[in-house]
Amino acid sequence: MTGRFLSFEGGEGTGKSTQLRLLADALRDGGLDVVTTREPGGSPGAEQIRRLLVEGEPGRWDGMTEALLHYAARRDHLRATVHPALDRGAWVLTDRFADSTLAYQGWGHGLDRALLERLDALAIGGFRPDITLVLDLPTPQGLARAAGRGGPEDRYERMDLTFHERLREGFLDIARREPGRCAVIDAAGDPDHVHRSVLKVVRERFGQFLASA
Repeated sequence: MTGRFLSFEGGEGTGKSTQLRLLADALRDGGLDVVTTREPGGSPGAEQIRRLLVEGEPGRWDGMTEALLHYAARRDHLRATVHPALDRGAWVLTDRFADSTLAYQGWGHGLDRALLERLDALAIGGFRPDITLVLDLPTPQGLARAAGRGGPEDRYERMDLTFHERLREGFLDIARREPGRCAVIDAAGDPDHVHRSVLKVVRERFGQFLASA
């Protein structure tokens, strides 16, 4: 079977990790080989870069430095984790991918979209998920959820509200530009309700593989 690559996107606190886990469980129950991963990270080298990006003070890097770090991590993630899994026919579910760089460093930090597209083409050849699930939530609600998680990986969460409002606009703009790939999911409900919405979209796209999921 040909592998499939699915990404979860959205701002802070939208529930991506929870929804990824629930979908992975459903797909495994249906008999599929599923690999779950994340960005930045997802491979030993990329996890080392992750700490540079998600820990420390909000202003420690400018937007271009962040973008370069993200793409260095992404290239290693694809080489070490994603492509080998797809080659063996697994379904790969990732918590964030290239859309996050466009939203965070493009919309959030104001980097030129064309510049980021050139960087994307150079680093990963424009590789994209088969489907991207954009979890959408009013920004204050998402930040309130994220604040309850604690831990050292809060660098982006501590950026100001206007930054996060721009992120939301960015993700929704990406979804509008690529409706064939992206589906916007209302993430305001309880996790089970959101999961049903996610599963509905995935079944509509890949129903021939998901009779038991």
